[in-house]
Amino acid sequence: MRRPRRTAAGILLAAGALLTAGLSTTTAHAAPATDHTAATTATAQQKARAFWTPERMRNATPLDLPGITPGSLVRPKSHGGPAAVAPTAPTAPAADVKDFPQAGGAWTGSGAVLKTTGRVFFTFQGRTASCSGDAVTSQNGSTVLTAGHCVKYQGAWHTNWVFAPGYHDGQSPYGTWTASKTMSTPQWVASEDMNYDVGAAVVAPLNGQTLTRTVGAQGLQFNGAYNQSLYAFGFPAASPYDGTKLIFCSGTSSKDFLLTHDHGLSCNMTGGSSGGPWFASFDEATGSGLQASVNSFGYVFLPNTMFGPYFGDDIKTLYEQAQTT
Repeated sequence: MRRPRRTAAGILLAAGALLTAGLSTTTAHAAPATDHTAATTATAQQKARAFWTPERMRNATPLDLPGITPGSLVRPKSHGGPAAVAPTAPTAPAADVKDFPQAGGAWTGSGAVLKTTGRVFFTFQGRTASCSGDAVTSQNGSTVLTAGHCVKYQGAWHTNWVFAPGYHDGQSPYGTWTASKTMSTPQWVASEDMNYDVGAAVVAPLNGQTLTRTVGAQGLQFNGAYNQSLYAFGFPAASPYDGTKLIFCSGTSSKDFLLTHDHGLSCNMTGGSSGGPWFASFDEATGSGLQASVNSFGYVFLPNTMFGPYFGDDIKTLYEQAQTT
């Protein structure tokens, strides 16, 4: 009998979560590095910004990943107690937004999310590609969260990695921010385990300012509840979307019935939305919330449903690594 395939279905599957069974505890191979040094000099940063012309941004291909057949799935560790990091510099209240869609719809409100959420651009296997990301509260004021496969995939770290917060209609009103370092969880780096498909980037200052001083930042929630009200945002660029607008879905989340580790949400966002933030305790008026996941993957047999990794202790460790870099 043919086994069901797991797919990006436009939202981008993270690759397989196969257990590395039978490995000897005496294996001498070093674990793969969980971070990647990107553009660290002013010259390299300027080169990356110059590479991403408005035309290249418009033509960047959403990062679609191939579907796979699930094998032995990595089982999640037990979660610690709830923890939260408050948002930074919330903006003035926005007009009330009604009738949030269960599928995907353009965000017609205002508020912090319009500035903190943006498109991620990078070079992958010789082609220009796009994902989504979010600026979060951090000690360095320069931390962006995204999906793991939006920083590294098929054994290679992406290059020319930049973040364009507040992107809309081909414009980057708050500038293009170049990653000096990208990183992901050990589980994603080692085996591309979709339970841990979360990535981070530390971006260099621009015009003498840090990212979050310029656009503000969203808070975070670690070890939070399942089956809670969540809002997912991103910049899907595959049909029927074109990457020019911030799209969102909202509703009560579910718990992934196969991996038992991830959040699920009714949503039809497509390729390019990967890495966009999922917010708990989201305030419709201010556009602020606590980031609790990212857009990650879908199942081919379950259309219009997206899944995102649970922000447990491993993701918190990644966040701490990023914010103190």
